[in-house]
Amino acid sequence: MESLERSIRRSLSLTRFCFLLLQLQAAWTGDCPADGRTWVPYKDRCYHFVHGEEDKLKVYNFENAKSLCPNSELLSIQSAEENDFVLKYSPEVWKGEVNVWLGMYYDTNSEGMMWLDEKPVKFTNWEPGSSPLDFVPMETCVAVHTDTGKWERVSCVDDLENGVVCETAQKPEEAKTKPSVLLSALVILSVIAIMAVSGVIWFLHQKQHPGSSVITAFEYHPPFRAPDGDHSLLVEADELDSGA
Repeated sequence: MESLERSIRRSLSLTRFCFLLLQLQAAWTGDCPADGRTWVPYKDRCYHFVHGEEDKLKVYNFENAKSLCPNSELLSIQSAEENDFVLKYSPEVWKGEVNVWLGMYYDTNSEGMMWLDEKPVKFTNWEPGSSPLDFVPMETCVAVHTDTGKWERVSCVDDLENGVVCETAQKPEEAKTKPSVLLSALVILSVIAIMAVSGVIWFLHQKQHPGSSVITAFEYHPPFRAPDGDHSLLVEADELDSGA
């Protein structure tokens, strides 16, 4: 019996673990905008690589590039992994080398580079000779080369680049639960295992205690009910007789 109890405890632990994985997966599954554009999810972000008309590259200045990202921002790269993601996906959209605008500019207040969402720049991947450590013009922006992944200083006004990537955060509050087949199978198998072990325990219990039933282990206790009038009179008469 002890081995059966241990099996039940293990099955319950496995079930709780599987349900926890399902809840975590549901929390991690985000939702990209449904605005008719093609969004590519990566981790907790969504990316839209802007195509040129008829697969022909167009050129944009910094302001034009920003206007192509309504309700989102120009690409901001926060890590080497994100930088690699942009490089690896770019050939799916454009042919040949493309210089992609980054949502970065020179902030005169802090006298340093800043992202458009006002987050400080922590990760950089400057190409040699392009790092803005010395004096830089006020209209300084940044573009990333899709062939090397290196960043280059460019003019926000005078330079034209041919790549635009819009970026936005996924919305976990609108996430849809998308459990994997493996996790779903684990949960189902755990429930089946618990039911099977419970059935074996019930069978052994019936074998050792024939005629017993799980239901008989519970007693029915009706709710308290005050006695009716006739019964109350009989009770009072009995009490008087006993007192006499």
